[in-house]
Amino acid sequence: HWLLLSALAVTLSAALLLQGYTHHMFGITSDDVAGARGRDDMVPGQVAHGGPVIANAATSAHTARVKARTIALTFDDGPDPTWTPRVLDVLRRNHVHATFFVVGTQVVAHPELVRRILADGNQLGIHTFTHPDLAHLAPWQRSLELRETQLAVAGAAGVTTALLRPPYSSENDALDDADWSVLKQADTAGYVTVLSTQDAEDWQRPGTDRILANATPHGHTGQILLMHDAGGDRSQTVAALNTLIPRIKGQGFRFATVSDAVGMAAPVQPAGLGDRLQGLALIKLLQGGDWAVRLLGVLMYAAGAISVLRAVVVLIAARRHRRLRTGRRGRSWGPPVTDPVSVIVPAYNESAGIEAAVRSLLASDHPVEIIVVDDGSTDGTADLVESLHLPVRVIRQQNAGKPAALNTGLAAATCELVVMVDGDTVFEPGTVRTIVQPFADPRVGAVSGNAKVVNRGGLLGRWQHIEYVVGFNLDRRLFDLAECMPTVPGAVGAFRRRALLDLGGVSDVTLAEDTDLTMALCRAGWRVVYEEGAVAWTEAPASLNALWRQRYRWCYGTLQAMWKHRGASVQRGASGKLGRRGLAYLLLFQVLLPLLAPVVDIFAVYGLVFLDPFRIIGLWLAFLLLQLLMGLYAFRLDGERPGPLWSLPLQQFVYRQLMYLVVIQSVFTAVSGSRLRWQRMERYGSLQAPASTESPRFEP
Repeated sequence: HWLLLSALAVTLSAALLLQGYTHHMFGITSDDVAGARGRDDMVPGQVAHGGPVIANAATSAHTARVKARTIALTFDDGPDPTWTPRVLDVLRRNHVHATFFVVGTQVVAHPELVRRILADGNQLGIHTFTHPDLAHLAPWQRSLELRETQLAVAGAAGVTTALLRPPYSSENDALDDADWSVLKQADTAGYVTVLSTQDAEDWQRPGTDRILANATPHGHTGQILLMHDAGGDRSQTVAALNTLIPRIKGQGFRFATVSDAVGMAAPVQPAGLGDRLQGLALIKLLQGGDWAVRLLGVLMYAAGAISVLRAVVVLIAARRHRRLRTGRRGRSWGPPVTDPVSVIVPAYNESAGIEAAVRSLLASDHPVEIIVVDDGSTDGTADLVESLHLPVRVIRQQNAGKPAALNTGLAAATCELVVMVDGDTVFEPGTVRTIVQPFADPRVGAVSGNAKVVNRGGLLGRWQHIEYVVGFNLDRRLFDLAECMPTVPGAVGAFRRRALLDLGGVSDVTLAEDTDLTMALCRAGWRVVYEEGAVAWTEAPASLNALWRQRYRWCYGTLQAMWKHRGASVQRGASGKLGRRGLAYLLLFQVLLPLLAPVVDIFAVYGLVFLDPFRIIGLWLAFLLLQLLMGLYAFRLDGERPGPLWSLPLQQFVYRQLMYLVVIQSVFTAVSGSRLRWQRMERYGSLQAPASTESPRFEP
């Protein structure tokens, strides 16, 4: 699946690169090119003073002049969906044929107009693919411009043409050495260059009368007349053309295509099958790229709008949640809960932190029964706990996974209220007492505590600290208000024992047993709330590899739980709230948007290179400011110092990418039907037990 993902990323990048080059690197601009003319030592005299049609430039250059009393009408920069049909209508009404020098990108966008040009008896020439000044390009770029335009014409109309008009060219005596190198390379590729002898200067849009004056020949000399059917508003050109053709005919001139005007053999020939197929592929590829860019633009705006809306809703919800829980109008759950609590600690190879975890629980200011369930540890975890000679029950079992360890502890518990805590977590003295107070409300079946990162040193630790405070805890406040809490974290959560037993205990069918259990409680009609004052300190992964494994397990397990409880989306009551609020939120912000994130990054690079980099950077800074404001408010709510937020910009370039790659890996794993096992996380011994380990006496 990584190969598939890489192929998709490369394909998208290549499509955007091609689309960016063809649409944004150059483009049709005014023929009035500023800049000093270079030296012309290399331009042969017979070319500089010869006819406008130049052949054999690379060998023995010769030119051809237009026959007397003959006008070769030529139109550059098209085809255009508005003006080209109007020009063709004028030509048809007057029974006149012209030569159209087409731009490749316009051919790709409007292939039907190319076919109409030929069907009306007109002639085609090429005007490069993106309308650059060829004299300023490297030889390989010149070849690319000519070849791609030829393929576009072959794909659109099934023909090839030997006629070329370089963009920004004019008359023979304006050629310099750089222009001459272009003509020689074009000749090597099989092209005849067509310059002009008279310029209507319609690109200036000087008014119909002025265009007529510029286009009207003086004397009887034949002319190649330069006009435009694209590149802007050509209404003046169309109006002038209606008058010009009858006027010139009345002066005894005839109109002809370029080849007829100079007596040249037919330059337009049927294209070979290979060129036609390549041309069709090129047109479809570029049209697909245009469609993809438009779709990506819509998705980017939609994702941005949704993200801003989410930020606003989360901040409003967090403020409301705080007001409900604190202050004079703070909510009271009911009479104080003083009943003893069973604390279950599932442990698998937790010798590095189990002592600190147990001692912190014994230091609680609430009566607790502590049950450590050793799930087949091989590092002496159970022996270590027993050697402490503390009032802790140790139960040993063969390795069966965390859900089995929790169920063992649940069966052994003697209290109605149960707290589940990971073996890498330390409680504050008031955590147990605080987390059980919501059970004064008989509707509450579970309570989520406030997990904090203890090892927050270094960039990785800071980033996880920010994620816990800004991401997890802000979301839990929103879920609490919306009555759709999807997860009570394994690090710190409290439950009614009978509610768990009614569900059959902790299920092992998903890897995220805490999420699965919480969703099941919500669907059973129990309220699940968030108690921010119940603080627990947990060890976060200290390496990218360990973080990857942890988040991979979390994300994959969450996907399993979402799929297991998908039926809640069509149910009523508490189950429906979980389905239509909680599951929809998780699907949008923890699955779909992360899956879109690589595309966002690729599109951002595309914008920096081909679009307005200041706008892209401005949008990024705006979203960064929004995240910073969310972070400041979340840190204030949690009583944290905002110092770590300085690393937030760096988080966008490493941590964010890691997280969306985790989601991608998890989705692929889920779709393929693979199953992960409960994995032991690395422990670092950074937890510290409180000085006192005396707790209120517990009597079963």
